[in-house]
Amino acid sequence: MDSERYPRLSRIALPEDLRRFPESELPAIADELRAYLVETVSQVGGHFGAGLGVIELTVALHYLYETPVDRLVWDVGHQCYPHKILTGRRDTIHTVKKKDGVAPFPRREESDYDSFGVGHSSTSISAALGMAIALQRQGDPRRVVAVIGDGAMTAGMAFEALNHAGGMDPEPNLLVILNDNRMSISENVGGLTKMLGRMMSSKTMNAVREGGKKLLGDKRNPTARFIRRWEEHWKGMLVPSTLFEEMGFHYSGPIDGHSIPELVGALKTLKGLKGPQLLHVITTKGKGFDLAEGDQIEYHAVSPFDPAIGVVKKGVAKPTYTQVFGDWLCDMAASDQRLMGITPAMREGSGLVRFSQEYPLRYFDTAIAEQHAVTLAAGMACEGAKPVVAIYSTFLQRAYDQLIHDVALQDLDVLFAIDRGGVVGPDGATHSGSFDLSYLRCIPNMLVMAPADENECRQMLSTGFRHPGPAAVRYPRGSGPGVAVQANLDTLPVGKAQWRRRGEGVALLAFGALVPTAEAVAEALSLSCVNMRFIKPLDRDMILDLARSHAGLVTLEDNALMGGAGSAIAELLAEEGVTVPILHLGLPDAYLDHASREDLLAQSGLDVAGVRAAIVKRWPGIAGSQVRSAAS
Repeated sequence: MDSERYPRLSRIALPEDLRRFPESELPAIADELRAYLVETVSQVGGHFGAGLGVIELTVALHYLYETPVDRLVWDVGHQCYPHKILTGRRDTIHTVKKKDGVAPFPRREESDYDSFGVGHSSTSISAALGMAIALQRQGDPRRVVAVIGDGAMTAGMAFEALNHAGGMDPEPNLLVILNDNRMSISENVGGLTKMLGRMMSSKTMNAVREGGKKLLGDKRNPTARFIRRWEEHWKGMLVPSTLFEEMGFHYSGPIDGHSIPELVGALKTLKGLKGPQLLHVITTKGKGFDLAEGDQIEYHAVSPFDPAIGVVKKGVAKPTYTQVFGDWLCDMAASDQRLMGITPAMREGSGLVRFSQEYPLRYFDTAIAEQHAVTLAAGMACEGAKPVVAIYSTFLQRAYDQLIHDVALQDLDVLFAIDRGGVVGPDGATHSGSFDLSYLRCIPNMLVMAPADENECRQMLSTGFRHPGPAAVRYPRGSGPGVAVQANLDTLPVGKAQWRRRGEGVALLAFGALVPTAEAVAEALSLSCVNMRFIKPLDRDMILDLARSHAGLVTLEDNALMGGAGSAIAELLAEEGVTVPILHLGLPDAYLDHASREDLLAQSGLDVAGVRAAIVKRWPGIAGSQVRSAAS
């Protein structure tokens, strides 16, 4: 680190170094930390705006609390880069999201300062409460702090934890910091956002109250006592803080989350208090970098860019699967007035921007509330609507009970457009879509599809939309092989696979994104290749024909092998009493670390070289006549 550019930050390897500085130096340290974050992330990419918004808060927390002895729990983790810089990863932060580099989210095995691993939102209060209870029962005086954004506060889990913490006896010593910046990835929505907006406007009332304290002087003054007695009534009328106070939390704020003196003063007071506390801080996502403040959605996460110019959008040679979905949604909406589009706070990521603009009355952002999003769709379907839930594979896991009980059990007409299926890449294990084929195919009434290319994705979306019952189309992150997308809304015959190459000896049965890989290997080794298309129902006739006409079968999927599509084929053959050698290729029984999608596929043996090597190892004579003669 350049000690001339960063004279203070260069001396801070760990929070204990930060605590050696006088309090008066903290604003300058925050300035250096912000500049270093801009310099680093602009070079390597990563989550950006959220970290800029918590610079002062991160400095104040590590300055006043004895981390890692005291526990600091971050929600979601998008905002943790400043925390990582101050906690031993300053000189390696440039490796964030890269193979063997710094993780993009808090990770317990990476650092003692990462007290709780996270990647999904709204878990911080529950985790911090659990820590506080365990410490309290052990007679341990350490403090526990949870930092949660107003976007994450919309999830039911956050309120479940607040409800529990506020009603306990004895009371847990827990501080919840509500970081209110009115943003998730896109703008926050819903009643809670409106309520917090009223809180922000009430800063004037807080200023009047503070001025009144100075004017009235001694708290024992009868007039002052009278005013304090009415303070809660004022709050109820002007500041809806009573929501938190009625749940059992002592509410403080709102305060300026970019003012070191205000933060330090409030945290010093709260550190000495017992019981559940909630501090409401107002921040700006992207603070201190004008371009990020002006376009908070664009600068939520960035690729490398020149800070002097900003992010420059690059032309895309071929559409991503997300774009294919977004275009299909608008086209189908024009064709069918019953279509409703639903997303749990992922308008940009799931490709619903255009739909939200063209069909605002049929667009529903439920905020970070996946369970509600799925049951909302179920309710719509009960009354004849045709809801489409656009959701990431990893986030659908959070609504699994609703998927089973509220949609599939009632055989309701809901289509799930599942983005980021399979290997995702740099965001790491928390965002990997490794399990959806396994957890979807075991649910009765489900139709489950995985496209091999962009046009097939569009066809499957139409198929699922017109299917009478629950359906899921699962597609990967990024672009496909580049197949042209047709404008029509054609469907596919349900449960029918597609020949891609007729060969000899061994047949490759590939699902979804691995079909092009399977084709390349089949071509090189003169093998058969089939695009399975449907995980449920399987093409029973095709599978039995392949098993009887080939010496061996290879299943390929970018999903966990356990319980996945390959398992479904093995189960079918066992049920039919057909015995044939099968090689199952898929994701290992392990969580995939952060790296590029290409690196992870290669690491899992699912690139062309890995698949070919596995087949040749299983059938050494694959290039000769042994296997082919056995087939005949």
